[in-house]
Amino acid sequence: MKPTILRRAALAGVALSALLAAACGGADDTGGMTHGTGSSSAAGASPSADATVNDADVMFAQMMIPHHQQAVTMADLAPTRASDPELKALAAKIKAAQDPEIATMKGWLTAWGKPTDLPSDHSMPGMSATPGHGMPGMDSGMPGMLSEQQMKDLAAANGAAFDKMFAEMMIAHHKGAIDMARTEQADGSNPEAKALAARIASDQAAEVQTLQKILDRL
Repeated sequence: MKPTILRRAALAGVALSALLAAACGGADDTGGMTHGTGSSSAAGASPSADATVNDADVMFAQMMIPHHQQAVTMADLAPTRASDPELKALAAKIKAAQDPEIATMKGWLTAWGKPTDLPSDHSMPGMSATPGHGMPGMDSGMPGMLSEQQMKDLAAANGAAFDKMFAEMMIAHHKGAIDMARTEQADGSNPEAKALAARIASDQAAEVQTLQKILDRL
């Protein structure tokens, strides 16, 4: 009898070991599945390109790109037309600052999956499109932008006449950009876009002061 009891005990021990092994294996599988699911959830929860982007951010970039492009075009006229050395230097500074910002904003829009071209309905949130505010381009919803005729007039000017026209037009242009930047600071949600808006508002406010001093002595 004793050998039989021992054999049964041995068999029971083998069965118990098998059950324990299966349980451990199941726990490992479950743990693996849980880890996999956790990884998947973490990947899904990672911020997408537009997770912190709202419509104001998109409109800010889409509007500021052509606004900057026009400022760069104006600045490109100065080396061959301006007579005032300080104005020439400031025009070069404007171009050097705004060219990289154009590239930055285009990169944002691409990353956000948004078109870099301005849509036809481009009134910026919080920005009045009513004419009569004393800024060229305000009636089109793009504050400070020069008309095609104004750009032609600027390109046709030379010497002191160019200097005066450039200073007057760039002051209005900068004030428009400052308004747009302040709207982004108030309504935007993307930290990088709001930081750029703050820098634009600060830098261009300082340039307006310089331009006004130049204009006052011309």
